[in-house]
Amino acid sequence: MKAKKLLVLLGLVVGITSLAGCSKAKTTAASENSNKKQVIKLGVTGDDHRVWDNIKMRLAKENIELQIVTFSDYVRPNQALADGEIDANSFQTVAYFEQFKKDRKLDLTSIGNTVLAPMGIYSSNIKDLKELKNKDKIAIPNDATNGGRALLLLQDAGLIKLKEGSGITPTVKDIVDNPKSLEIIPLVATQIPRSIKDVAAAAINNGVATEAGYSPLKDSIYIEDTKKEGAKNYFNIIAVRTKDKDSKLLKRLVEIYQTDETKKLIDETTKGSSIPVF
Repeated sequence: MKAKKLLVLLGLVVGITSLAGCSKAKTTAASENSNKKQVIKLGVTGDDHRVWDNIKMRLAKENIELQIVTFSDYVRPNQALADGEIDANSFQTVAYFEQFKKDRKLDLTSIGNTVLAPMGIYSSNIKDLKELKNKDKIAIPNDATNGGRALLLLQDAGLIKLKEGSGITPTVKDIVDNPKSLEIIPLVATQIPRSIKDVAAAAINNGVATEAGYSPLKDSIYIEDTKKEGAKNYFNIIAVRTKDKDSKLLKRLVEIYQTDETKKLIDETTKGSSIPVF
């Protein structure tokens, strides 16, 4: 009997030790998993990543690696996001985003605002819009939202008049008055700065203008009024796949971005030409 009792006790000790070992292993595995580096692939356009490089450093302190993926056009970043090649992107306005995902039937969502970057009219041939002559050529972006925005800008500048109710995406067909018979030429947005000498003037997106070496506040001969009605349509955003909109990791990206430190950096790097809207 004593021998049997001793064997039972030994069995219990071995069992408890084994369970403790398993428990410790699970705890260690969980601990290692919690310390595992997390990665966010962010799509952007252009070559000036100073703000995002700063965000990258701040995220690194939380063991989050921000991988910045650069695109050379305005089409690929959204398609790459929808296809799962990247986790988020930050390059576009609300108006462009809504139109693009509608046209392509993409299930994407905005999870935060970044900046308002005013569109401007630039020229290498004139210094004032009053110098425009009859039948002069003016280049505008060829996509629906930026092209529409450019036409609204030309209307604000008094160069054309658009049909009532044409909304935020008017086309050249909506022009009802063009006193100087200006020729409106749609071009790929990123190509416009290269063609600036071939036209009298051009409406250029803020980011594209900056990449081309222009200072929007100093070099534009006319710039968008950021306080006008409808300016929210041109807020830039951080977009993700709708299924990921509640991701804690991606929400942390927005939280780190939307801080006073980022506001200060935006002001310093853009010299006030981009306005934080968070």
